[in-house]
Amino acid sequence: MIVRLVLVALLVTSAFALVTSRQRARLAVIESERLNEEERQLEQDWSQLQLQQTAAAKHGLVEQIARQQLGMQPVTPDRTQYIEAPKAPAPAGGRP
Repeated sequence: MIVRLVLVALLVTSAFALVTSRQRARLAVIESERLNEEERQLEQDWSQLQLQQTAAAKHGLVEQIARQQLGMQPVTPDRTQYIEAPKAPAPAGGRP
């Protein structure tokens, strides 16, 4: 009689362990699928950002933004100023 009660208790415990383990496995699969979807979305966003960076790096676009939004103009020779640095004094004692 005691042996049967022990076996029934072990059977019930085993059944609960099985149910718990299957539930954890289901939750793990659901989380894995969610993370895979998030990874796909992030990869798509990264590709879009790379395309935008390539487009923004084009010289014509940079020049257009500089002119329109920043009011910049190309440098012309008549607006260029050259500054000469003062010459350093010769070292004392004739040594370089």
